[in-house]
Amino acid sequence: MDLPFVKLHGNGNDFVLIDEHAKMRVPGAMKPEFARLYCDRRFGIGADGILFLAKGTSGDLAMRLFQPDGSEAEMCGNGVRCFAKYAVDSGYVAEAFVVETGAGPIPVEARYDDGAFEATIGMPDPAFDRPSIPASGTGEYREEIGGLSVYAANTGVPHAVVVVDDLDGVEVCAVAPAIRHHDSFPNGANVNFVQITGSGSIRIRTFERGVEAETLSCGTGATASAAVAHRLGLVGDAVEVETVGGPLSIRLGRETTMTGPAETVFSGTLEL
Repeated sequence: MDLPFVKLHGNGNDFVLIDEHAKMRVPGAMKPEFARLYCDRRFGIGADGILFLAKGTSGDLAMRLFQPDGSEAEMCGNGVRCFAKYAVDSGYVAEAFVVETGAGPIPVEARYDDGAFEATIGMPDPAFDRPSIPASGTGEYREEIGGLSVYAANTGVPHAVVVVDDLDGVEVCAVAPAIRHHDSFPNGANVNFVQITGSGSIRIRTFERGVEAETLSCGTGATASAAVAHRLGLVGDAVEVETVGGPLSIRLGRETTMTGPAETVFSGTLEL
């Protein structure tokens, strides 16, 4: 069987997309192993995750994301933008539509500007509660782990946020796993290291669960990092986030949004 696929990326956070709009091409039980196999950068296509596109039940389209370790993530901000680009290019949707995800419906506004694709997506409102940590004077969303002050924020998926003075000096892959697997995060967490670079700007580096490595960008991580920095009074409602792979714009307030690019890399066919 020949299986078409498309490779896309959002600021270097890359995905393989499988179009199941007309019919299921990879049975549900096989999706975790499919992700483990084809996310591999030596023996597969190589990606930070596999996006499966299907018709929605209440929204326009539905997205599922399986990660390199076979786990399924609730959602992914960069993944939604890549998903949106493919959906618009394929004629499935117009500029404004809704994507069903495991974290709930995500509204999308997509556009092309001088040939470049950009999308603004409505992110889940940041949640700072962490049930496994009793509320205290320092706030229920903060805990000391390995000598670091770790803040928790869920923006569709769980995140740990650590504010540092020197982002370049952080050994992300050495420090992050202890936080990612800490008991206070029952489902694990992505780990973000954040440096404040201005009144409305931050830099971040992210270690992603499921990928189990540092990725070039994380949309939900950018949102979580901006939300924690805002809660600490370090930035305002509009935050420019510089990820390793490029910039993202986060807006906080009555609604939380993320704006950023997505690019198609190549398409091909798998011979199964």
